[in-house]
Amino acid sequence: MKRLMTIQDISCIGKCSLTVALPIISATGVECAIVPTAVLSTHTQFSNFTFRDLTDDMEPIKKHWKDEEFKFDAIYTGYLGSERQIQIVADYFDTFASADTFKIVDPAMADNGQLYAGFAEDFPQKMATLCEKADIILPNISEASLMLGVPYPGEDASIDEVKDLLLKLAEFGSKTVVITGVELPDGKFGFMGYDTETKEFFSYGTEKVECKSHGTGDVFASAFAGALMNDKSIEDALKVAADYTCACIKDTFEDPDGVDYGVNYEYQIPYLIDRIKNA
Repeated sequence: MKRLMTIQDISCIGKCSLTVALPIISATGVECAIVPTAVLSTHTQFSNFTFRDLTDDMEPIKKHWKDEEFKFDAIYTGYLGSERQIQIVADYFDTFASADTFKIVDPAMADNGQLYAGFAEDFPQKMATLCEKADIILPNISEASLMLGVPYPGEDASIDEVKDLLLKLAEFGSKTVVITGVELPDGKFGFMGYDTETKEFFSYGTEKVECKSHGTGDVFASAFAGALMNDKSIEDALKVAADYTCACIKDTFEDPDGVDYGVNYEYQIPYLIDRIKNA
């Protein structure tokens, strides 16, 4: 069984971060080792949530794992709450990533052209330094623009604008750069990527469901990581993740009991497993 490490926060209620990463990745038949960066009573869509910073626990975990000589097939990072956490995660990469370890960074920090609350203006530049160590990066349009320090083109950015962002992101050094949440010409909604080795762009979209929900990026990244660990190519794993995320959004939108703080990723796990086995 392959082993993946994921480093991000955990919300006790609210479908995002480790709350979705652990069950989704485990369901794909991959051992999911977690490094929680913080514990929140709920995710940040709710008011008055509690927050406990676990930054001081990250170094002792790393030391223990290093002493035990644990090996990992992939390291996947999500929401990181501070510059110090970024620096520690960079050291996790240096400590545990071999030549065969996939390093995946989802720079979860912004939407609609705005940083999440609590981040300083220079945080995107710090996140960019972590992306420089990654094999695969998965920003949305907002995160890409902020890391590059270029004007935000809007969620309906043109394909040419997205390609320009991808080429600039490629200068970070990652093998594969992907921008999520892209409006495609045929009315589909999905992602566009760039392979820095082949110098080729690629894209894929699903039907667009007019429903916004917290945590869909985490669902996408987690499904992608699980599919990749099942020996799918990067592009095929991205397609599996896009189809699964769309199915989760549709299920939630059509469910009269669907909650408004996350998508029904649970109901669609059998679909994800089927897609991985039969894609």
